Amino acid sequence: MKTAAVYCRVSTDAQEIEGTSLQTQLEACLRHCHDKGYEVAYRFSESCTGLSLERPELDKLRDLVRAEVVNVVVIYAYDRLTRDPAHGVILTEELDKHGVKLEGVTEDLDNSDLGKLIAYIKGYASKLEAQKIRERTMRGRRARAAAGRISAGSGMRMYGYDYVPVSQENGGRRAINDTEARWVRQMYGWLVNDGLSTNAITLRLRDFGVLSKTGKVMSRSSVQSILTNPAYTGRMVYSGIEIPGATPAILSRELFDAAQKQLKVNAVRSSRHVKHQYLLRGHIRCRRCGRTYDGSVVNNGGRRYRCLGRRTLWTGAPERCHNKGWSADLLESLVWSELERYLGDRNLIIGQLEAYRNDASQVGILDGQLADIELHLKTVDREQRQLLQWALKGFPEDQVETENKRLNKARETLVAQKTETEAQLRVSREAVLSVPKLEAVVEHLRKGIANLDFEGRRQVLDALSVTVWLDGSSIGVTGTIDVENDSIVHTLSWVRSPLSWLVEGQG
Repeated sequence: MKTAAVYCRVSTDAQEIEGTSLQTQLEACLRHCHDKGYEVAYRFSESCTGLSLERPELDKLRDLVRAEVVNVVVIYAYDRLTRDPAHGVILTEELDKHGVKLEGVTEDLDNSDLGKLIAYIKGYASKLEAQKIRERTMRGRRARAAAGRISAGSGMRMYGYDYVPVSQENGGRRAINDTEARWVRQMYGWLVNDGLSTNAITLRLRDFGVLSKTGKVMSRSSVQSILTNPAYTGRMVYSGIEIPGATPAILSRELFDAAQKQLKVNAVRSSRHVKHQYLLRGHIRCRRCGRTYDGSVVNNGGRRYRCLGRRTLWTGAPERCHNKGWSADLLESLVWSELERYLGDRNLIIGQLEAYRNDASQVGILDGQLADIELHLKTVDREQRQLLQWALKGFPEDQVETENKRLNKARETLVAQKTETEAQLRVSREAVLSVPKLEAVVEHLRKGIANLDFEGRRQVLDALSVTVWLDGSSIGVTGTIDVENDSIVHTLSWVRSPLSWLVEGQG
């Protein structure tokens, strides 16, 4: 059975009306996976622009692809993945590189040469349309702000207020929702008068059954947003324009300022009262949901690592990740002992270097070959850009298809040659690094590693870029050893001897 990851994206609330809401996309993708017999191991949903690659949930999906833990990625439609054709090329090539198939629910994402060309053209047109929509939207919002009105999108979502439609008298503004406003004042009272933390306020709201603006359980992020939003004092600024009277005050400025000071005090208290240290904090990732693991203390006082996907307090999401937690003592012991074992095995590390050593005199020849290949690739890029212009101008489809197949075949050959040449060049350059140098670095680590304190061990984990992947009782650990001038460094220009092992244990 193939393992699938589902990715859903929206950028505006209007998509809820258009039938492309996150829930609609998710349901359609899950039906598709069910029909295909896929096991859905990962689900990602977010509200972000499709014109950027910097999206939190997309980053997690790409991490899984690079780790090769999924076989197929299912999306609702191509423009849900990206609206930028250049980004589309990056993502699809990344999927191809790791053997991951991309499937769409509402359209056939043909992986043929013509299909890729069509996807590129559609993406180009989609990008232009998205830019036009964004420009029109921003122009309209600025005009409303200048006229003393706010946009419906921002007006409808703020807790404590109801949005008055433009069609009504004194419309385009917020009106205080008395019930919600009382809870806003209560939150600030708990913070300023009682000194409660954001977590404690969130849990107290849940105890009272207080729901968010959308009717969901209050999440920590929602509470944090309410406690830090100056609009509750009556000051509304949009695109650099202040809109007086658009948002009536629920709080006094003095109470809001006192709340910001208390939040800082709470943050200091939290950092001072950390009684437990977690060696692997920041180095653990969940194979099931892609989130990180964090340390926590259980009822008996013991330390454990748990996936952040289990904590609905942070997101208010109805579904939790059920990947198991681990005893911190056990997990840290297992990982560190494996690290010591690896660094203590001279034959394993040196063997990895010697297996790929080559004659360093080949560097000059290979440099020349690589330059020629890159020059040919630039020529192919230029010809394909011209081909795109032909397609956009209605050039005969059969001729475009034939020419595109030829160019893609040439590109495929050149890319393969480049990959092989780069590998040979890397090995040849590494050959100038003597085995004694690597031995010296490893020996230095091996001698000092047993006597390191907590901070010293943390530094070793950071220097080796160690990542611990957890899935049930399986522990996968990866990292790198980088050698330059007899020392471990973060640069990747010299020897990169892979540090990778798999241990099995019970948490």
